[in-house]
Amino acid sequence: MLLAVDRHPGGSASLRVECDLPGVEPEDSIAVAGVCLTATAVGEEWFEADLSAETVERTYLASLDPGQEVNLERPLPADGRFHGHVMKGTVDTVTELLDVAAEGEGWRYTVATPPAYADLVVEKGAVGLDGISLTVAAVDRQRGRFDVAIVPQTRAVTTLESAGPGDPMHFEADVLGKYARDRGGADQSDWVAP
Repeated sequence: MLLAVDRHPGGSASLRVECDLPGVEPEDSIAVAGVCLTATAVGEEWFEADLSAETVERTYLASLDPGQEVNLERPLPADGRFHGHVMKGTVDTVTELLDVAAEGEGWRYTVATPPAYADLVVEKGAVGLDGISLTVAAVDRQRGRFDVAIVPQTRAVTTLESAGPGDPMHFEADVLGKYARDRGGADQSDWVAP
């Protein structure tokens, strides 16, 4: 949970976040709602982190109110077991949750596709939403949206349980897709499927 937000002259900010992750120390990296931050101070069950002006501009963290829940995650250690998608905690932009619908035992979340990243959102590809690594279930390019299928466990242990239409979400495109696009040269007109 977010405990405090302080905005500073020049566009930067700092946060204090409630944290029950054992062993957190100053200079540790912790993803807050998908944004990789560095702990600058640590207390009993909290840590503080600074936001650069770039982070304030690219994310919604500095506009949160104290008391709001945020997803927290530590980075994968070099000797850790890798499972899931490659997420770096380098949020690309903020997008919007458009719809939440029950689907069997789970849910389908419909999210606006950020136009600058439309070519990187592909069915069965990966996206990060508020730090949650998810598989794209469907893409509607004409309407500028995509769906992710959410299982009960994911919904229960993340902020997705309280998220609703109109809520902002941090969006991180698949870094492997970014590298492939970057290596593809300047003419990327053939990247977007019909």
